[in-house]
Amino acid sequence: MADHHSLMEYAGRQKRLVAGLRPDGVDALLITHLPNVRYLCGFSGTAGVLLVPASGRPAKPIFYTDGRYAQQAANEVHGAKVVITKKAPLNETCEAITRAKIKVLGFETEHLSYSAYRLLSQTLRGKVRLKPMAGSVELLRVNKDQGEIEQIRASVLVAASLFQTALTAIRPGVTESLVAGEMELQARRAGAEKMSFDTIVAAGARSALPHGRASLQPIPGNGFIILDWGVILAGYCSDMTRTVHVGAASATHLRMYQAVREAQWASVEAVRPGATTGEVDRAAREMLKKSGFGTYFTHSTGHGVGLEVHEAPRLAKDQTQRLTPGMVVTIEPGVYIPDEGGVRIEDMVLVTESGREVLTPTTKDLITL
Repeated sequence: MADHHSLMEYAGRQKRLVAGLRPDGVDALLITHLPNVRYLCGFSGTAGVLLVPASGRPAKPIFYTDGRYAQQAANEVHGAKVVITKKAPLNETCEAITRAKIKVLGFETEHLSYSAYRLLSQTLRGKVRLKPMAGSVELLRVNKDQGEIEQIRASVLVAASLFQTALTAIRPGVTESLVAGEMELQARRAGAEKMSFDTIVAAGARSALPHGRASLQPIPGNGFIILDWGVILAGYCSDMTRTVHVGAASATHLRMYQAVREAQWASVEAVRPGATTGEVDRAAREMLKKSGFGTYFTHSTGHGVGLEVHEAPRLAKDQTQRLTPGMVVTIEPGVYIPDEGGVRIEDMVLVTESGREVLTPTTKDLITL
């Protein structure tokens, strides 16, 4: 059960959202993206929609879900009236929208399926104007409040504790999948709900695949292993990457590792309020260019993390969004050389009033197994 304090938090979030809706000229916003629903009212189930009025008509947000979630909604939902529907929640919502005399309804362009959009437009035709709106709730979610930061810290620490498990499990001949499995079992023992995403264990030549999900390949006797994982704890995600080496590392491999480590640190150092996401990305790119590995860094430097493992902001080339206190981002440059292998190092970093705080406590020295 959430406490009174969280009720205040949900009310505050709803209020900030509504303040942003008024200038857009919508009477209500239909929230269909479940992480946004959870952010605004606390519901963590997998079916439900939230109608947030901008005008005080209806008086407060209404949450629609079906009978499977009656008990859960009663326990979890704060600051919204709960309606348990006999038919699909969206159908019921349409009827309520018509009854409430809503003239302009905002919907989440990024998250509404075509069939749901068709249902809305056919049911509301002639009565309600549908207005596409992107990122209204995501904009609020970018800056984490104190409670969220504490949850994220706890999630990061559980994830970090799994590194030792991985090191113990890794031996030549053991499959990548088994290493991932040991980490995932340990995560659940430590209280995680589940992993933030499919654990990446990419060994030997496969470490040159930026997203080499753990496969049935056995770990070779020599080469890099990229380990990229995270857990979800009380709804909040973590995300970290460490690269280790099996057998003695060649001079080339040591150079690759050092280059990524320096680039990662350069980007971490660039994180501070007022810096743009593009500047943080550029710091890593310039370091890798200097060391001759620039062409092998093929993805962006990082992303926000919170209720979702990938959320705003994006730390990528030419992005102009400014960092502000309360943002939590990953810094994860990498170098991937086909047939040779790859290296990635990733920390989660909190933007503070005065600069930054690296949340991930794990060593970045090259560990050879």
